[in-house]
Amino acid sequence: MTARTSTQIRRAAEEPRLPRPRGPVSASIVDALARRAGAGAGALACGDVEWEDPLGEDVQLALYISYELHYRGFEGVDPEWEWDPELLQLRAALERSFHMELLNGVAGGDDIEGELSALLTEPRPAVGVSHFLADEGTWWHMREFFAHRSLYHLKEADPHAWVIPRLRGLAKAALVAVEYDEFGGGHAERVHAHLFADLLVAAGLEARYGRYLDTAPAVTLATVNLMSYLGLHRALRGALVGHFTAAEIANPPSAKRMVRALDRLGAPEPCRRFYSEHIEADAVHEQVMRHDVLGALLAEEPGLTQDAVFGIQATSMLDARLADHLLGSWHYGMTSLLTPLPAVA
Repeated sequence: MTARTSTQIRRAAEEPRLPRPRGPVSASIVDALARRAGAGAGALACGDVEWEDPLGEDVQLALYISYELHYRGFEGVDPEWEWDPELLQLRAALERSFHMELLNGVAGGDDIEGELSALLTEPRPAVGVSHFLADEGTWWHMREFFAHRSLYHLKEADPHAWVIPRLRGLAKAALVAVEYDEFGGGHAERVHAHLFADLLVAAGLEARYGRYLDTAPAVTLATVNLMSYLGLHRALRGALVGHFTAAEIANPPSAKRMVRALDRLGAPEPCRRFYSEHIEADAVHEQVMRHDVLGALLAEEPGLTQDAVFGIQATSMLDARLADHLLGSWHYGMTSLLTPLPAVA
């Protein structure tokens, strides 16, 4: 395993830096966050956000910045911005637009068993990012994939922790058990976010939290924003549990292909270790989430079934968009990032 230096560990724990704006909405937020919270009424007035593309660069970055204030915040930004009424009003407008776009992109319904069964059955021919990486991907493809996924994996399990106080009984106890594993079972070096930081360093990338925000496109931001959006709204607890269940079902077969890809490429052991951990842990988590968390929640609150289906379908929709972007870019020999990664030294 490549040892991390004290500087790398310190930088991984730092607050992220504010990103570069990508349009009028995100520019309004970035400009406002440079001031003290509450200073200058109307600083966030930036026109009718409903005219903006809900899945486009500007809106998705604006949402990501707004949500990040509930995680670690940003370097030099007044923490009082987290609950600033003006910013929350703007965020709510962006969320309405985002939610409607998701609703328009999924089938909906209440067939929860059908959705879960579909997740357990891979389409034929099986195509996807992990299939491509396992069979023909190169090291630069792999490093780009790591950069995309760093936006989630360096905060892995955090968005789902928000649902804990919103559950009861078996659903709550079982979800906490899954989260305990995600957070390393009491061992800091086994926290999944820590393992991914080790992976990044071993791959010649930076492990600083939020480092690749400026280079990640909206299609990547949307997959993380979905988790933050669902996690921050108690009314959407059913959708968040549906999302978490979908992720845990999909992870083991994908992680197996990633290990195969990394073995083929002769990748450093910390890269392999991260995915090996998910093969073992998520195979158990899949059953717990499906039966003890989602099953128990819907048995107690059957009215949340459509929300759970929405959470599963929205997850699949955004994951498919990201996969199409990655594979489409790589097919033409182009970077999938907004700016290419520097070559490995």
